[in-house]
Amino acid sequence: MAPPPDGLPVYRVLTGPDDPAFCRRVSDALGLGYELYGSPAITFDGSRVIVAQAVRWPSDE
Repeated sequence: MAPPPDGLPVYRVLTGPDDPAFCRRVSDALGLGYELYGSPAITFDGSRVIVAQAVRWPSDE
């Protein structure tokens, strides 16, 4: 399979507040061809919910 576009890394961890912008970033990565990798992580920083989702570029393996 071809490498990720625009020099993006094969493995990425997307993080941020749990809001529509974060969901768009994950959706954009999936739209480029990345796959979800593992479960999301969620924490609270005292004022807002912070989420993280790993994605990886599919390989031929």
